[in-house]
Amino acid sequence: MNNDEFVSKITKEKMSVLSLRIPESLHKRVKILANDDNISINQFITSALAKKLSALDTEKYLEDRTLKGSKDKFSKALSKVPDVAPDEYDRL
Repeated sequence: MNNDEFVSKITKEKMSVLSLRIPESLHKRVKILANDDNISINQFITSALAKKLSALDTEKYLEDRTLKGSKDKFSKALSKVPDVAPDEYDRL
């Protein structure tokens, strides 16, 4: 989802107001970056917050999935992978 699609989706939801104190240095940076992206500071911060929350949700999901796995299942799955050399573009 690109930034325009994200902002469009978010703006259809009921909004809350949040008063926030941030260092002046961060405010200056976010103002510049939002301007570079042709979006408001609110949109920039909303997008950044959503991305952070998504990363945390993903981390939690992967941690939960790890608990469901086992070395035996991994070894069994890995044994089904053919033992061939990787393509040229995939070699280290």
